Parts: sequence; C-alpha cells; structure tokens
Amino acid sequence: MKRLFIDLEVCYKCKECPAKCSYFYHPENKGIINLLELASHILVCRKCEEAPCVKSCPNEALEKQSDGSLKRYSMRCTGCKTCTLACPFGAIYPEIVPYLTSQCDHCLKGLKGELPECVKSCPEKAVQYIEVKESKEKDIYFIGDNLAVHAIPWKKE
Repeated sequence: MKRLFIDLEVCYKCKECPAKCSYFYHPENKGIINLLELASHILVCRKCEEAPCVKSCPNEALEKQSDGSLKRYSMRCTGCKTCTLACPFGAIYPEIVPYLTSQCDHCLKGLKGELPECVKSCPEKAVQYIEVKESKEKDIYFIGDNLAVHAIPWKKE
C-alpha cells in the first residue's frame, strides 16, 4: 500500500516549506505543515515529565497525551509560539505552529494515478508517495494508516 512518506531529516533543512497542497476545501492550505507538526510531536518531542511547553501556553492549547506526546488544540491556539520558547530542547519548531491550521487528507480521493501536489512540488524530495515498510532499524515509522515518517526518534535512556 502506498503512503505519504516524509523524511524529516531532509525536510527540516528547508527554512520555509515550498511544497504546495491541493486540499480541496482551502486553496491556501499547507497540509504538509500539519503532518510535520504531528510527526514532530510523536517522534521528536522529548516527552518531558514536567512539560514546560504545556505549562507555558496561555490558552491551554497544548495537552500531554497518555503516551507522552503532545496534542495541540488549534481552536485554542493563537499562534503566540510561547511553547516554542518554553521547550528546553527546541523540539517545537516555530514554523510548524501556525495560527491558521491546515489539514491533510493524504489526497486519498481524486488522485487518479497522479502524485499528490506536495510530492510534485517538494524540491528536496522530502515528501514522496511510495510503498514503504515500517522499520525501526531504518528509523521509519507509521503514523496512522496513510503516513510514514523517517526520523531519528528521541529515546529516553
């Protein structure tokens, strides 16, 4: 089964994501930013016990999940980026905490043999639409049913 595959090690080298999105409901959508936020909250976040990012949010828009990962409530978030400043490890990137939240539907409907717009427009090939297998040895992880991410996850030793 083909999935959207994001290589975070390549993706984070760009200062601003040039990938376009063909999300039907919002032409200015940057769905890739939504995927980067999700991936970083699951794989890059240090999952601090005290979670200074959560405590710093003036709107209670961040919540620590039972697995230690973060969840951002976009309807509460004002994009103040206080959480990015509070993170002692710099694991919450300001570029992926937008005020206007985008969504990604993984282009599951309407592809008709074509590549998703994000794949076609990513100049670094950090976003691909390929068949990929989950592999901890290769640092490839599945997030949900339609997304695979290459990232070196942080592990508490």
